[in-house]
Amino acid sequence: QVQLVESGGGLVQPGGSLRLSCAASRTIFSINVMGWYRQVSGKERELVANVASGSTTNYADSVKGRFTISTDNAKNTVTLQMNSLKPEDTAVYYCYCTYRDYTYWGQGTQVTVSS
Repeated sequence: QVQLVESGGGLVQPGGSLRLSCAASRTIFSINVMGWYRQVSGKERELVANVASGSTTNYADSVKGRFTISTDNAKNTVTLQMNSLKPEDTAVYYCYCTYRDYTYWGQGTQVTVSS
């Protein structure tokens, strides 16, 4: 089993930056995939970015060039650096991971991009 604890998020103006972090309860060396989804009320959850086997990254087309996902093996964390934020990035962001064929989720953190 894996517990995921998120931090970061909040309110930012368009063009601004935010950093989301997610701490895992076990070493991320043993975790297959870690990443972030986001969800707007009334819509399906969508993949934002993930990293597999600690190095292979994948991004949604809508965030390529603006968001960067990275891991810190010493701290067992995955971080999402979000730059050039747009109002359409407003959503609840969920950290997730897959470990031994199960998917685990964080509690979610709100990101609001508004002037």
